[in-house]
Amino acid sequence: MKTFSATPADIDKKWILIDAEGVVLGRLASIIAARLRGKHKVTFTPHMDMGDNVIVINAEKVQLTGNKRNKENYWHTGYPGGIKSRTTGTILEGKYPERVLTQAVKRMLPGNRLSRQVMTNLRVYAGAEHPHVAQDPTVLDVKVMNKKNTRV
Repeated sequence: MKTFSATPADIDKKWILIDAEGVVLGRLASIIAARLRGKHKVTFTPHMDMGDNVIVINAEKVQLTGNKRNKENYWHTGYPGGIKSRTTGTILEGKYPERVLTQAVKRMLPGNRLSRQVMTNLRVYAGAEHPHVAQDPTVLDVKVMNKKNTRV
């Protein structure tokens, strides 16, 4: 018996809608990363973009446990003395709250060309509205998946 290796003709991409309201950030990001990568499929092939297109709404209402709202996020401008920081809570309340979830998912994927290609299949929106109604996405209830001893 030969090992199955998917080709581009074998890939079947679906659209998934996830509501992030009241869901813990890390648990949500790990579920999204697995869906984007395609690890939930029996035909998973590591070197192919097998994953689904994921739409996340209500990203501004994601929950953080413990004292993570006060965690400092650092970046450097490239100039001498150009280190900057901002807390996660400030980012969530700011202009682009969806960046917190996007960064969490990005950091759960391997750092290579394939993961950069996979990240183009993720669409994150701060509010409840999204422009992908025509794709007819299926709703994935992450709140049910995160309950104790329950798997979907």
